[in-house]
Amino acid sequence: MCVPAASRAATCTAQAELSPQDRAVLADTGGRLAQAVVQQDTTLLQAALLPAESADWSNIQGAIEQAAPVVKGGQIQLRSIYLLDAANGTAPAETQFFCSNGSGTMTVTITMHALPPGRYAVVIADAVGAPLAGQLGLILAWDGSAWRLGGVSAHQGFFDGHDGIWYWSRARGFATVDPWSAWYSYEAARYLLIPVDFLTSPNLEKLQQEQAQIQGAPTGAFPLSLTVGDRTWKVDAVHLEPTLNQADLAVVFESAGVTDPAAQRTEAIAVLSALLKAQPGLRANFHGLWAIATKDNKRTPVIELPMGQIP
Repeated sequence: MCVPAASRAATCTAQAELSPQDRAVLADTGGRLAQAVVQQDTTLLQAALLPAESADWSNIQGAIEQAAPVVKGGQIQLRSIYLLDAANGTAPAETQFFCSNGSGTMTVTITMHALPPGRYAVVIADAVGAPLAGQLGLILAWDGSAWRLGGVSAHQGFFDGHDGIWYWSRARGFATVDPWSAWYSYEAARYLLIPVDFLTSPNLEKLQQEQAQIQGAPTGAFPLSLTVGDRTWKVDAVHLEPTLNQADLAVVFESAGVTDPAAQRTEAIAVLSALLKAQPGLRANFHGLWAIATKDNKRTPVIELPMGQIP
């Protein structure tokens, strides 16, 4: 799936191995832009935008605005800096960077899709003291004279006061007794542990390996048939849904096609209730459920309810 690093002559330099000058410049730029995200200073951030990304500003601005609640009240503290060099490429390509520490005992892998030739950096920062323990990932690009903003990603670090390590530990405890709760606890742990989707590490690979070993995991259950009285509903998927900054799960089911709002709600609640009866551990271990109805390849979000409001 990934173009071999050698074919792009792509290299990565981790923070500890950076020259003092590169480290200082990237820390200053990354810290300033991360603080601008906390302050929601879109004027500064747009002025720092890489010109090639100007057409995508609305999406980047949306990511900045979505970051606001997860970093609110925090003070920026830089966690990691990676300098990426793909300057020898000839065209945009999927490029993989292997970022090892000085001793070579740990390697972080960064995978970029359709990456144009050039020099880049990834800066990861924490909003220390924020109630949701926000984490920021910034992509920077060298334009020949300065580092410019290429992208922004943000994840919270807590669900209900618990971090990714807590969810990982809980997943291990559920692995043999409640496979569904274990699987989605691993999903929560993964989401909370890193603010960007293009980075993996030995710890995250270990998490994925443990998750893959769960017997009775939900991955093999779909489509899942749930019977409510004389009706049978088909659930196509269940996935982590962190939109409300809670450990929620979204349930994607095939609707009978009702269009009246009250009937849609009744249908959705029936499906959610049936799922919790089939998998009672989810009620105790997650905040709530979202119902997403599908009909004729169209998805319609219907309702979100805390567990206590689902019969």
